[in-house]
Amino acid sequence: MPARTRLRYLLALLVVLLAVPAPAATQDLVLTNARVVDVVEGTVLEGRTVVVADGRIEGITEGPATGVPSGARVVDVGGMYLAPGLIDGHVHATSADQARRALLSGVTTMRSMGADHYADVGLRELQRAGHLVESPEVLAAGYHVRPPAAEAFFQDHPEMGRWYGEEIRGEEAIRAMVQALLSRDVDFIKTNATERAGLPETDPRKQFYSREEMAVMVEEASAQGVGVAAHAHGDEGGRAAVEAGVRSIEHGTYLGEETLTLMAERGTYLVPTIAIVRDLTIPGGDYDNAVLNIRGRHMLPRILETAAAAHRLGVPIVAATDTGYGPNSTTTLAHELLELERVGMSPLEALRAATTTAAELLGVDDHTGHLAPGMEADFIVLERNPLEDIGVVQDVLMVVSDGRVAVQRGDWFGEPPVS
Repeated sequence: MPARTRLRYLLALLVVLLAVPAPAATQDLVLTNARVVDVVEGTVLEGRTVVVADGRIEGITEGPATGVPSGARVVDVGGMYLAPGLIDGHVHATSADQARRALLSGVTTMRSMGADHYADVGLRELQRAGHLVESPEVLAAGYHVRPPAAEAFFQDHPEMGRWYGEEIRGEEAIRAMVQALLSRDVDFIKTNATERAGLPETDPRKQFYSREEMAVMVEEASAQGVGVAAHAHGDEGGRAAVEAGVRSIEHGTYLGEETLTLMAERGTYLVPTIAIVRDLTIPGGDYDNAVLNIRGRHMLPRILETAAAAHRLGVPIVAATDTGYGPNSTTTLAHELLELERVGMSPLEALRAATTTAAELLGVDDHTGHLAPGMEADFIVLERNPLEDIGVVQDVLMVVSDGRVAVQRGDWFGEPPVS
């Protein structure tokens, strides 16, 4: 990015940050009489006290609270279950309102997989600085690397104007677009190995990029420690992406067993987004179109079949919604966990897809994804044991994100925290 353009971008971001109120302070918290869900060991720890200080878990001990921090709020959980905050591996949230709706559903970390004008990067920076309190932790991908690049991309990167009106193809154009995205400090590169399924006029089986072209993306991104996520429905495009070395395949509807076997061998993650395909088949929600309804009815059995085969073959699976968490969205991550159980995953395996496995894919497993001293205080409170009934995740009673109580439902928790 030219120095003058970078300066304008930084000044604009500074103006936004200065217009936002000062970061909200965290409140130390002690949860007593809790059943802690250990997703690493697959067990439940009975009668635990969880101490949260400065946004992190300070301790998980057996028995009543001792050494409670001065001024901490003490909550008797009444024997309910504490599970890690959920991680949504594929969203399209681009506003504070959408981020808030994700958080209210129990999502404490989310990976944006496409946003015009780097709205997801802006959300990430506001959240990291503590200004955007009611939001999950955000990982951002910015624009898709795809042959017809978004119109907005060229508005943000007029230096790429030589490709305006043309397709982003070939090594030079692909490297230039990846470099442009990396200059905005994205966390992942998102590419389209095949066309989309969520537009009536597209063919989701059609391959966009060759293995060689996607290998250029992987090489350019990995040089800066950034992984590549490949949207792929068709098997040929998906296989090319896996061979090119992408970190994850998003969707994977028509992947064959040979491609899935290669993914298992290479440790390539599958993010199947089954629940949003089911959304295609019903009125309302993110998609409400006759052509997409017909498409969804033949895609749904296939993605269920693919996800079941992937699980059987040992492909690491990550839960995700592929939703924007908009006012009309009807899909939550809990629905995806139910879909994963439907394809043969145990409740523990499904929960790991939204916690430990997702954290590994996103590269955030050093601070979130499971409950342990030193980890960020990201967790949810559930009425029943999710290792026995994963459907209970649909009814989150409390959400704590970075040590802040974001959601309290019911009357079991006493007085709300002092703001």
